[in-house]
Amino acid sequence: MTLRKALLAATVLALPVAAQAQPVSGLYIGAGGGLNFHQTSNNNGAKTKFDDVGAVGLVAIGWGFGNGLRAEIEGSYRHNEIRSITGGGRNGNGGYFRNYAAMANVLYDFNLGLPVIPYLGVGVGYGWADVDKARLAGPGAARYRIEDTDGNLAYQGIAGLAFALPVPGLALTAEYRFFGTLEPKLDIDRTSTVGAPGGTYKPTNYNHSALLGIRYAFNAPVAPPPVQQVPAVVQPAETARTYLVFFDWDRADLTDRARQIIGEAASAVRRVQSTRIEVAGHADRSGTPQYNQRLSERRAQAVAAELVRQGVSRNEIAVTAFGESRPLVPTADGVREPQNRRVEIVLR
Repeated sequence: MTLRKALLAATVLALPVAAQAQPVSGLYIGAGGGLNFHQTSNNNGAKTKFDDVGAVGLVAIGWGFGNGLRAEIEGSYRHNEIRSITGGGRNGNGGYFRNYAAMANVLYDFNLGLPVIPYLGVGVGYGWADVDKARLAGPGAARYRIEDTDGNLAYQGIAGLAFALPVPGLALTAEYRFFGTLEPKLDIDRTSTVGAPGGTYKPTNYNHSALLGIRYAFNAPVAPPPVQQVPAVVQPAETARTYLVFFDWDRADLTDRARQIIGEAASAVRRVQSTRIEVAGHADRSGTPQYNQRLSERRAQAVAAELVRQGVSRNEIAVTAFGESRPLVPTADGVREPQNRRVEIVLR
């Protein structure tokens, strides 16, 4: 067993036991489906009501930047039945209102270190409103129909939750989406020999969607395999003792657990004859290399100061900082990894 694996086994119990969802890094795909509620349209003298529940489906492909930010392109379909159309001396019921859209979305994941990640997003694109088999009756024997399609600017807002699943990179998603387009202009055709010309039907197009979906990220970091227990054996006197102190993300202040570990190291210094005390700072890869170098230096200095406070001579301590160059757990660039945010105290 290597020293690196032994340190990981000795300190993993100090980390949160819940599986942590990671920000998406690299290519991902997703799909979802659910219910669509088309808001009643009351515009240009015509009121359109829709059945309470319709359907929605979508597929997306995107790229995660490892820091919570994602960009994706999406294709979607919404379907609702028309309950009634009234106004302008014409009345009708039945027919279908369909929305097709191609969207570009920007989203942000709020990584809270939990199995669930909330996210928000906005999108813009192009949508096609398609009305089919809508029949209207006018005064007397006048008859009309709406069977037309029109395209316009589309926009949407997104709020969702991603639940990490046991398969690396796989997540279950639950979303609310508001989707709308500019008013489509659809032709009303006269189908009888009597009555006024058809004209134009201009409904508002606002949709509220609730979806469940699945998302898969291709570049998800794989968790290290569990450390196997081995029988205790008598070893010769150790030439070095190592203590690991962990830090919160983007922080260099000491937690109560960190002070406890530093206290154990300080006590060991007084019990054994150490010729050298090495304090080395490290950072994960969620920032720039330059920023992580400075952050690891601050962490190392904070640990050295606590050792001095607990009775260790400052002249005995050698402080170094390695930034993100020596991770305990290898990750992709931009990934927040708790086990890499550390300071190693080595007594030689």
